[in-house]
Amino acid sequence: MWHEGGIASRLTAVAAPALPVARHVAGRSADEVLTLLPRLFNLCRAAQGAGIAAALGRPFDAGGIARECLRDHLMKFHVTWPGYFGHPPVALPTDWQLGGACLMRALFGAARAPATMDAFEAFLSSASPLAQPLRLIRDSFAPHEAVAEGLPQVTFRLIWQAEPVENSVAGRHAMHPVMVALGDRYGRGPLWRATARLYDIEAAALGRLPKVDCQHGAAMVPAARGAYGIRVELDGDVVTDIARVTPTDALLAEGGILDRTLASLPAIRQGLAPLVLDILDPCSPVRLREASDA
Repeated sequence: MWHEGGIASRLTAVAAPALPVARHVAGRSADEVLTLLPRLFNLCRAAQGAGIAAALGRPFDAGGIARECLRDHLMKFHVTWPGYFGHPPVALPTDWQLGGACLMRALFGAARAPATMDAFEAFLSSASPLAQPLRLIRDSFAPHEAVAEGLPQVTFRLIWQAEPVENSVAGRHAMHPVMVALGDRYGRGPLWRATARLYDIEAAALGRLPKVDCQHGAAMVPAARGAYGIRVELDGDVVTDIARVTPTDALLAEGGILDRTLASLPAIRQGLAPLVLDILDPCSPVRLREASDA
């Protein structure tokens, strides 16, 4: 377990066993795998479908990735996060799936998400359904609590390596001026990570998500939790092996995002650990438990 700033975490994470994807697809035709892989998972099906298609050199639906990101982010703001604070869910905007300028005005009252720290502070005081959860998250943690600092941003090269990386929605918006300011003021913690979804909503709504990166039978695809990496080996038209790297792999890596976050979560805030985990948003079941002294 990572220890940061002398604060030792009393919580550890227990993850569900990974699905043996290669065993399910090896020996099948490329067309079979293209159909099967997205069906194996409940989350990020569009992103994973696009990843396997791109790795196989097939067409894919970039619009499906954007709609998937919009849905997941809006559900956090409108349904999931209000519930942690005892607030009722809020209906999603009409025709949110269409994205575009209409959705931006409905959510932000403007053509874009807040571009400066002054605009962000004004937005937090607004009646937008996106603002209330951010205010509550901001007020629940002191600066530099539950943070994960010092991790390199995921790239096509790094995603395949075992070293811990920042593979998250927040990572891909880390250089936005508001995100830089929040990182300086509060650290790379709950508010920083939750706020990143504002900018991913903007990117998805306006068609500005990162492009799928495909090289030599491998693809890196943007998704609602970070980036997926999918690499396929073929013998003719038969899949002989597949490697799949998820944002949750980076989240749960030793010395990675979750380790560092729990290590900087004070005992007085451990009642907020479920909220912290939800903001980090693993795509497979993760249970938190008290660490043993043994």
